[in-house]
Amino acid sequence: MDVRALEALRAVRSQGSVTGAAAVLHLTPSAVSQHLASLARQSGTPLTERVGRGLRLTRAGLALAEAADEVAVAMARARSAVLDQQEAATGLVRVSAFSSGAELLLPGLLTRLAGTGVEVECSDEDVALHDFAPLTDRIDVVIAHRPEGEPAWVGAPGVRVVPLLREPLDVAVGLGHPLAQRGDGGVRPTDLADERWITVKEGFPVGEVLRAVLSTEAAAPRVVSRINDFHVVLELVAADHGIALLPRYTCGRHPGVRLLPLRGVRAARRIDALVRADTAERPVVRRVLDELSALAAELAA
Repeated sequence: MDVRALEALRAVRSQGSVTGAAAVLHLTPSAVSQHLASLARQSGTPLTERVGRGLRLTRAGLALAEAADEVAVAMARARSAVLDQQEAATGLVRVSAFSSGAELLLPGLLTRLAGTGVEVECSDEDVALHDFAPLTDRIDVVIAHRPEGEPAWVGAPGVRVVPLLREPLDVAVGLGHPLAQRGDGGVRPTDLADERWITVKEGFPVGEVLRAVLSTEAAAPRVVSRINDFHVVLELVAADHGIALLPRYTCGRHPGVRLLPLRGVRAARRIDALVRADTAERPVVRRVLDELSALAAELAA
């Protein structure tokens, strides 16, 4: 079986369509379809099936894609074995992060790697929870976040997860808000029943935590604004246009906002690095992951 055809099958699995696979592989949809047809002929069984406007793999297709993961990892290990002998942990690594994670981690990562021969190309990718893992088809290291308690990227075959950081989520209030005078004792969910909330768009992790922590059978949090840019949220909170649930390390330095810990519940987000299993075998990628882990440990300390 052709390695390029197996790569096309893996991309269709993660992207959910021939068009999506073609985009990440820099091929035409026709070329991807030809690869799939060739694999199906060699396998003697259908490997894909239509689901609405999308495409998913059959049981045989999933089994072959899983085997293709192992082939890709084996080839990557063979290449890295040569590079390890040459001590060549240098080169280009593409790293993406959601917006606040980029602010928290990327400056320190670039500083740590300056002058090492590792070139890091950064981008910001703030997507809904289920869209992070597919980014690994075109980005070497994807810094992603999920609500605490959410399974660690279940349903992302062929993707390795490197845990980086647990970041607590605190209640942000303006300095003139009555809760701001509470001191370090924090607040409990019952203290927040009538508040006006500024939160992120539907499907993003911090919003999922807000709903899980504060929703009751009687009522859900009263959301007045949905904004993903935490800088804007901080300014609105400082101006007493609502309160918010915000990450502690990222948002704890605004002079007009007080962060109050939530008591009686565990409210946090988990920050992970996602990388395809074959990509993770590259020495230069391993080096970037090691530096990210060390940086996250410093932040947590």
